[in-house]
Amino acid sequence: QVQLVESGGGLVQPGGSLRLSCAASEFALEYYAIGWFRQAPGKGREGVSCISTSDGSTLYADSVKGRFTISRDNAKNTVYLQMNSLKPEDTAVYYCAAGMGGLRPTDYEHWGQGTQVTVSS
Repeated sequence: QVQLVESGGGLVQPGGSLRLSCAASEFALEYYAIGWFRQAPGKGREGVSCISTSDGSTLYADSVKGRFTISRDNAKNTVYLQMNSLKPEDTAVYYCAAGMGGLRPTDYEHWGQGTQVTVSS
């Protein structure tokens, strides 16, 4: 069974940084495109960033471009989301997912349980 586990969430002040990790057991992440999504209370799930399997190309939502960076370490079987210059509107539960790529949740078949990110002073 494909299992993804997110970690690294927490409470941070505006302007601060966090690094989220997405780790997998029982399968190799390098064979999947990995996406990061977020869902704030009362809102739908939003695509934040993704990284491809082949050439490592990346994609970002306009709302996070220039502030967030996605990367993968195949040796550690982990994908990271470095989040800088965090804003209160970044507050959400963040999920990683494995699938075909892009920023649409429907293109992903395996999901983690999520990690809470709260940006507040």
